[in-house]
Amino acid sequence: MSSFEIESWCKTKPTEKSVPMGLIHFYIGGDDRVHLERAEERLQNTGEAEARVDVDLGTLELVTPPECGPLSDCHLRVYLREDDRRGQFHLVGHRASDGSLIYTNALLIDSLM
Repeated sequence: MSSFEIESWCKTKPTEKSVPMGLIHFYIGGDDRVHLERAEERLQNTGEAEARVDVDLGTLELVTPPECGPLSDCHLRVYLREDDRRGQFHLVGHRASDGSLIYTNALLIDSLM
């Protein structure tokens, strides 16, 4: 399956600008990949703007930057690119220490092996 190290961002308040936080490592395998592909198909067929895919933290192998620490929750947000309607996803969660929004840059679902 697919392992990623991708740039992460932190947003402490909804009105504040996101700041880079370093690389987050995570793994997408088996069931998570299937759920992402199904979410992409659903968005293409229904016209919905986005979908949420819950992940199993036991298999995600999540490693956050030191300044982040553990996340209190985590899911994958799926949406379609406007130009070609291909599915993209990014990891979204909240920092356990203060509830700040944490997210990663987006990846194409097609990039999953």
